[in-house]
Amino acid sequence: MKTNKSLFFAFAFLFMALRAFSQSGSDKIVGVYWSPEKDAKIEMYKQGAQYFGKTIWSATARKDVNNPDKALRQRNLLGLDLLTNFNYEDGLYKNGSVYDPNNGKTYSCKITFDGPNLKVRGYIGLSLFGRTEIFERIK
Repeated sequence: MKTNKSLFFAFAFLFMALRAFSQSGSDKIVGVYWSPEKDAKIEMYKQGAQYFGKTIWSATARKDVNNPDKALRQRNLLGLDLLTNFNYEDGLYKNGSVYDPNNGKTYSCKITFDGPNLKVRGYIGLSLFGRTEIFERIK
């Protein structure tokens, strides 16, 4: 009887440890990255169960002048979430969107890893019709 309880608790502990480990794997995206042009630093962070990326440093102070909403054109890009609402599933961050301040457009987006760096693919409709940019992790 004692052996059965010990075995049960050992399996329960192992199950909870494996579950915690697999959840923390999704958090490996959290950190700071260079934008593709290296003119800004983007911080990837987790809020609830979703992942976001905001501008935390910029080489030059810029306003969101290309935003299609005229009321938002005077806001600063510094501190703005450019990558929003990503869900993690099977090694892929998906169902999110990326805002491109250079043209004021928002695209569907998915993120994967290329070594320590992020492969950020923005697209319209199917991911076949899009562009991939590399965000280099800052150590």
